Amino acid sequence: MMSEALFYDTLRAGLWTAFVVSIPILTVALTVGLVIGLFQALTSIQEMTLTFVPKLGAIVAVFWGTMGFMSETLVSFFQATLMPVIVGG
Repeated sequence: MMSEALFYDTLRAGLWTAFVVSIPILTVALTVGLVIGLFQALTSIQEMTLTFVPKLGAIVAVFWGTMGFMSETLVSFFQATLMPVIVGG
């Protein structure tokens, strides 16, 4: 059975890994959303697809570009943190 300290340490490491992996996509989504929102406010264009399509394209491009980093981070988390817990318990 896993101790409470080990459980919370594993949970903390998992949450930190999720935060690190999600930062590139969330940053780009926020930046593109702010730029498009500013453009809409300046031009008075209120079209819903104007915000959705460029943001989706930027998110897909960043996901494609950082896929290797995300995979490497998740694999290293699994090997360094979860595998010892699984094998040890």
